[in-house]
Amino acid sequence: MNRLLLLNGPNLNMLGKREPDVYGKITLKALEEQLTAYVEEKQWKLDVFQSNHEGELIDQIHASEGKYRGIIFNPGGYTHTSVALRDAISSVNVPVIEVHLSNVYRRESFRHQSLLAPVCRGQISGLGAKGYFLAARAFMEEDERKDD
Repeated sequence: MNRLLLLNGPNLNMLGKREPDVYGKITLKALEEQLTAYVEEKQWKLDVFQSNHEGELIDQIHASEGKYRGIIFNPGGYTHTSVALRDAISSVNVPVIEVHLSNVYRRESFRHQSLLAPVCRGQISGLGAKGYFLAARAFMEEDERKDD
């Protein structure tokens, strides 16, 4: 069965509580459940992992090789600061789509630069939870085209 990994970085465990006007009212658990159901409808499997610790996220990326068709990754604040996550993404042959709930380009200027985007397959920003579903869809449709 084809598998995707959903990675969520620091503070995303606070979804639904932290600044709902910016990040929405959906909780991380609800998002994970809805996305799992969505990919399972397409006969895919979704593994989920959230950590507030950079090294744990890096370990998940390293372990993804040969296991996943893609990684949906919201690195949170590490987007703008982590060379280590960038290097981890570059070290594996698993494509990554970077996802952000808010439109980072409409926010504080320090959020305008992603250190990760240049090594990711793509980036989705500002569409709320829908961005996660669009990333999953992109991976699943890409895989279907390979089968044609």
